[in-house]
Amino acid sequence: MDERTLSRRGFLGGAALAAGTIGVIGGATLSLGTAQAAAPLAGTPLPGVVRRKVGSFEVTALLDGYLPVGHELIIGYEEATAAALREAAFVPETGMVIPISAYLVNTGEKLILIDAGTSDKMGPTLGKVATALQAAGVTPDQIDAIFITHMHPDHLFGVLTPTGEKLFPNAELVLPETDRAFWYDDANMNAAPESVRPFFVGARAAADAYQSRQTLFSGEAELIKGIRPLALPGHTPGHSGFVLDSDGQTLIIAGDIMHAAAYQFAHPEWGIAFDVDPAAAVATRKRFFDQAASDRVMFAGAHIPFPGFGHVARDGDAYRFVAAEWPYA
Repeated sequence: MDERTLSRRGFLGGAALAAGTIGVIGGATLSLGTAQAAAPLAGTPLPGVVRRKVGSFEVTALLDGYLPVGHELIIGYEEATAAALREAAFVPETGMVIPISAYLVNTGEKLILIDAGTSDKMGPTLGKVATALQAAGVTPDQIDAIFITHMHPDHLFGVLTPTGEKLFPNAELVLPETDRAFWYDDANMNAAPESVRPFFVGARAAADAYQSRQTLFSGEAELIKGIRPLALPGHTPGHSGFVLDSDGQTLIIAGDIMHAAAYQFAHPEWGIAFDVDPAAAVATRKRFFDQAASDRVMFAGAHIPFPGFGHVARDGDAYRFVAAEWPYA
């Protein structure tokens, strides 16, 4: 084979040939002999934990797991366009997988958990935040406060154990006031589809467990030094991000600003069936992408491929996601 014309067929064929050869070095066949200590396959992934610095803050991404979803949940979905985007992003045809992440912020004085995952309420592929926290060297009793972007199950229900007790015994639960009002409104619950009504019941149970230590926020004033909320309405009425500012560096935890990374950066006008107000969610997403691209600010999203840190770049009339480099230091 001409080494200058390495085709896909030639590469794969060469790989197969190499796989069928033990190996030759200097004319001698390499033999590895008998395995000394064959290790069994682990069978499960390591806990999802990635830590990076934002000024003097430490921010740790915690993977709760993933949720398989069908394309029928994407509002505005068009198959030919989606197929081209999947191919460009090396996404398999077998359906979407949406990751779910929470973020731990160590300010040096406080340990703040931004969102809490799902507990055991959304199936066996989820509910891993507690395990990720353990891998990060943190116990639930050390958490000072839990800042919730919105009261959907994959962000709030993880504040409880599977048996319904507080998982974070010393934490204050900090909720967007507008979102709490929405999820506690019986008229909203009764008007919701039957499949969505458990969201209301679960949101109330999770919030009620922290009633003695619960704070509501509105507006965008600092909650603690270096962390302030950012209104991102549409996905839910009170959906919010959190802006972290420390020593001249900024990170925005943007919650559910998007759900399907392969699609929604290129087509921010596409939504998801979980949006309470789809039109407002699209408008908020477009506005956020435009501002993030202009300011070149790093952000993290709960449903961006883990660990979710990166930037928005303009790509013609649309956008693309540029994942942040591994935090080497």
